[in-house]
Amino acid sequence: MEIERDNLDQMTEQCDDLKRVPPWNKQITVRGIVASLFIGIIYSVVVMKLNLTTGLVPNLNVSAALLAFVFVSAWTKLLEKAKFTTTPFTRQENTIIQTCAVSCYSIALGGGFGSYLLGLNKRTYEQAGVDTEGNPPWSYKEPALDWMIGFLFVVSFVGLLCLVPIRKIMIIDYKLSYPSGTATAVLINGFHSAKGDKMTKKQVHGFTKFFSLSFVWSFFQWFFAGGDQCGFVFFPTFGLKAFKQSFYFDFSMTYVGAGMICSHLVNLSLLLGAVLSWGVMWPLIGKKKGDWFPENIKETSMESLNGYKIFISIALILGDGLYNFCKTLWFTFRSMHSAFKKKNLQTAPDSKNQTLEARRNEVFIRDTIPFWLALVGYILFSIISIIVIPIMFPPLKWYYVLVAYIFAPSLCFCNAYGAGLTDMNMAYNYGKVALFVLASMVGKENGVVAGLIGCGLIKSMASISSDLMHDFKTGHLTLTSPRSMLVSQVIGTAIGCIVAPLTFFLFYKTFDVGNPNGEYKAPYALVYRNMAILGVEGFSALPHHCLHLCYGFFGFAVLANFLRDVGPGKSGKWVPLPMAMAVPFLVGAYFAIDMCVGSLVVYVWHRIDKVRAPVMVPAVASGLICGDGLWILPSCILALFKISPPICMNFLPSKSN
Repeated sequence: MEIERDNLDQMTEQCDDLKRVPPWNKQITVRGIVASLFIGIIYSVVVMKLNLTTGLVPNLNVSAALLAFVFVSAWTKLLEKAKFTTTPFTRQENTIIQTCAVSCYSIALGGGFGSYLLGLNKRTYEQAGVDTEGNPPWSYKEPALDWMIGFLFVVSFVGLLCLVPIRKIMIIDYKLSYPSGTATAVLINGFHSAKGDKMTKKQVHGFTKFFSLSFVWSFFQWFFAGGDQCGFVFFPTFGLKAFKQSFYFDFSMTYVGAGMICSHLVNLSLLLGAVLSWGVMWPLIGKKKGDWFPENIKETSMESLNGYKIFISIALILGDGLYNFCKTLWFTFRSMHSAFKKKNLQTAPDSKNQTLEARRNEVFIRDTIPFWLALVGYILFSIISIIVIPIMFPPLKWYYVLVAYIFAPSLCFCNAYGAGLTDMNMAYNYGKVALFVLASMVGKENGVVAGLIGCGLIKSMASISSDLMHDFKTGHLTLTSPRSMLVSQVIGTAIGCIVAPLTFFLFYKTFDVGNPNGEYKAPYALVYRNMAILGVEGFSALPHHCLHLCYGFFGFAVLANFLRDVGPGKSGKWVPLPMAMAVPFLVGAYFAIDMCVGSLVVYVWHRIDKVRAPVMVPAVASGLICGDGLWILPSCILALFKISPPICMNFLPSKSN
């Protein structure tokens, strides 16, 4: 009853707020753009670190909305104390900041810096094997700011305009839920409601407290990291033997915070994958050295143990992706068919809900985005891409790019519709389909480059268009103009196309990115390149006995997904996620342990305080992630100026000591 009363009060407040909704151009403010830039930079650094270490990035949309509220609220309070007049901070401005910031760091997330773009560099080419068939010596391109920024600009804006004309169909007619967008809207509406003020203060306090603790802890750790494998990051928590198999807790607040945001199932799947791979499989396959693979071969070669790690993880990823791809397509078309059949058979909703929904729809439709603008923009940016991309990457001919942009809108629609139903953005799977198709069509000479860039084209478009629909859903529920949201998306995307490459090069020039034995392994760069080689060469690229193992793990991935869908409710929901299991196969067990620590914190917190935990967990997790992420900036600057930590804390066996 209390929840229903709160919902009723919130609905009444929103109905009253409709009278005070500012015009679309007043919803975009200078302080909002500054806040978006600040949040976008912080999260770009965080996302880039996760991309280049594990490749697993949690959904940060809710925490971006929280950080937007914290930033602007603190700013307005400071100005008020200084006797300056400030404009009220509205839910619409909060939504715009969140949208702009998310579109900014989404470029760092989906721009391919840890996958298909980095897969083009020389180091990844060498790790894939210089003598490998289908991996010719001219198939690499070193990262550079100019071509990376240009590539992102020409591919990102096409995705923004792809689905704009059908926004009303997706949000109002089909009433797609877009769970992440809805959750973000609920949080923002709670911030700006009369009853949300007390809890908001607790969230802000929790965020600030753990942000500070995380930053100070990262600063403290830096003093002990003065050498190779030095510092708390290499603390042998479970002993030196376990440490050699990557089983240790590395005190990373980023991963602990990410574990608090991710579900228990994701974290336990990661741990299961770590135990299965580093605890069982790799030690056993390692003993086959000299039998299954040569003894004198380099450890990084695709014909050594590293080849099994790469291709078995690819099998898990492809099995999971193919199943979910087919399932989402079937679910999408079935749902669309049902929607058309039941369109005229809907029962009348409660009058209060009907009034609120009608007024939300009114705001959403009022500020129209002209169809001709979206169409002309899509055609214009497509033409630019068709001209520019073959100049940047000659192996990808202009007619391949043209065909990609002809079919892309239908793929983007399927992906956005599926995301609205399931909250799963399947853009990476659409990208992998493009990768295999183009790599096999172009052939041995240029198939790797064409496949990787074609993957980037489709993946970027599908991902950005889906994210835009999530944001439109948030705007619909917070009475924010879609016109102002599209403008904020454009601004955020433009900022992201510059910030993301700069952030990447901050890591690329400071750390040993791509070193399979280092912290920044960038595992998916090698995965994507080997997928392209697989598309060119077929199964001849696999090491000895690897194909049979790949068959087994591919089948396991399909079976696990099937059992989760058809199994009984309580048992089916605990079937492990193959996609999550695949990550530690490449990266190691340490980050899975960190994330399980975060999951344990959430579990205990919920057991102790069921009321406050759901509200405070996102705030605390965001503080841990942002504090650790912010320290990366000064640590990179210190490294660039050749300022090293003064102490090396290392751990050795007692005999060596």
